[in-house]
Amino acid sequence: MFTGLIEQMGVLVSAGPSPAGPSRDANATRLLIDPQGWAHHPKLGDSIACNGCCLTLAADPAATDSLLAFDAIPETLAKTTLGSWKPGKRIHLEHSATLGTLLGGHLVQGHVDGIGIVIDLKTQGEWRTRIRPAPGLIEFFAPKGSVCVDGVSLTVAALDPKENWFEVTLIPVTLEKTTLADLTPGATCNLEADVIGKQVVHWLRHFAGTPRPDTVH
Repeated sequence: MFTGLIEQMGVLVSAGPSPAGPSRDANATRLLIDPQGWAHHPKLGDSIACNGCCLTLAADPAATDSLLAFDAIPETLAKTTLGSWKPGKRIHLEHSATLGTLLGGHLVQGHVDGIGIVIDLKTQGEWRTRIRPAPGLIEFFAPKGSVCVDGVSLTVAALDPKENWFEVTLIPVTLEKTTLADLTPGATCNLEADVIGKQVVHWLRHFAGTPRPDTVH
């Protein structure tokens, strides 16, 4: 579990085939990320959100010259932007939350729902980014609700379900501390809808109006 507050900016060093091994997926991609002097020192098996995607540290940083090694499986590559990452790309990093973590953002699972495409950008007056989510995702967004864009906790400022887009407003500190200022029309980003909204939609879609087994006589 994460909060959507970016703690560090890492840089992708390489992306290639995952090292062979009995527990390795032959189609997985090994990502090596330089944490750029991050004060947090994760250990093998720890969870780290990388641009909003929860990944498990696949090697002891002591054995990789302090680089963070992750294996992205085909499902992850298909549902996120990770498959398009090139060396030099800046990556948002956040370590997993604890029960004592200050919840400054919102509850984020690190389970990316799909890829969004930036379709419009306004920088005058206020910075607004309009995003078209992958098909089927717009029903999970609500006005003033929470959304995670590339790992950043944001508020839905506007949306049009029929036209399939939503907008987020970016404040100066977000533009300064993240890479969201680099998102221009045509750019892609990882999207995670609010987990509470997803649970509500799922229940209404599959169980609303259906008698419970213990009430059937």
